[in-house]
Amino acid sequence: MHSFHYVGRQLHCEGCALDSLVAQFGSPLYVYSQSTLEDHFSKLDRALAPLDHLICFAMKSNSNLAVLRTLGNLGSGFDTVSAGEIQRAIAAGADPAKCVFAGVGKTRDEIAYALEVGIYCFNVESEAELKRISEIAVERKQIAPVAVRVNPNVDAHTHAKITTGTYENKFGIAFEEIEKIYTRAAKLPNLRLRGLQMHIGSQLTSVEPFRQAVEKVVPLVDRLNRKHGFDFFSIGGGIGIVYKPALESGAAGWWETAEGRKVLTPQLFADTLIPLLRPLGLKILLEPGRYITGNAGALVTRVEYLKKTGKKHFVIVDAAMNDLIRPAFYDSYHEIVPIAKKGGATVSSDVVGPICESGDYFAKDRPLPKVGEGDYLALLSAGAYGSVMGSNYNTRSLTAEVLVKGDKASLVRRRQVLSDIWRDESVAPWQAKK
Repeated sequence: MHSFHYVGRQLHCEGCALDSLVAQFGSPLYVYSQSTLEDHFSKLDRALAPLDHLICFAMKSNSNLAVLRTLGNLGSGFDTVSAGEIQRAIAAGADPAKCVFAGVGKTRDEIAYALEVGIYCFNVESEAELKRISEIAVERKQIAPVAVRVNPNVDAHTHAKITTGTYENKFGIAFEEIEKIYTRAAKLPNLRLRGLQMHIGSQLTSVEPFRQAVEKVVPLVDRLNRKHGFDFFSIGGGIGIVYKPALESGAAGWWETAEGRKVLTPQLFADTLIPLLRPLGLKILLEPGRYITGNAGALVTRVEYLKKTGKKHFVIVDAAMNDLIRPAFYDSYHEIVPIAKKGGATVSSDVVGPICESGDYFAKDRPLPKVGEGDYLALLSAGAYGSVMGSNYNTRSLTAEVLVKGDKASLVRRRQVLSDIWRDESVAPWQAKK
């Protein structure tokens, strides 16, 4: 479900027309639906109700404070990958005792900070990291809660840049090495072996890779739990969404791709995995990101120019790859629709931005309604890995963000002032102006 829909000819987010939002807040503009965030979290939470569980939202997918506050108010924990993300979560009102800290390159300062604020657990990626956490915990006279990330070597069959569960990837420790690692970790001072964690990849639209991984890892968890007395088993995140076509699929119980292939829902996910997980008797942690925020956001952009070449029809917009890098980075698809609905024939179009890179595009050879300069387009399913991956490339301001709830809209990140981009820079003392 998502809350982007046409009312008459105008595209709305919940009860707010997008044309009124860009008139008030400018373009480009990220728009988030609070009701969609709440709906997605609650559906997953209810589906997992038969288990003692904690959903830790993967805030790398969208770390806007208003988004975090929405989820925290529903009882969400947070999956963090830096000290900065932990601080963001706390700034949004999160309890650090419901935050897990993942990532392969935690620094000494980050580990010390996480211990200071009292996070729930470190998701540990290497034996060297275990030793470092132990050393810092001894120095601070604290006990560090840890869970080693097992790499189950299960191929999620997703994009190469978001696959994490095979031995080709930098994440986790090989399945065959885990029991030895835990035996050695048990001898390190000031560590509490609190559980085991896994994660096999992102944007999974089938339950089968999850089932394979859980079936493989559960016996390992059971053996380790008997030896070390675990509190939890984290099965990671990765539940995918439908990007094509998002607008038409919003009301469906079963989302379907353009090819008619049924994809993953929270209930199917839970129905498949609960029978495998319940016998462990442990708290189950889950770290979804995209599933919760992906279809809760859209990027609105203004058409600046139309350009025709011998072979191409270009729609040049004011948003760019620095605002939404996924198409350039992953060759990702985002449904693109006019915010004022148009009829008539479509035109095969390349939707491109103003950045001086050939990779600065949102769609190629996409059949789109005929648009004109000054019209607005919405790039749907942009709530995950959108604004959060933004940059100042070409000295472009970071995009404003708006949260909608019913017929109310609030600016939850102001558009960056250009001079703020170079605020922390300076010329060298010897560079006198000539």
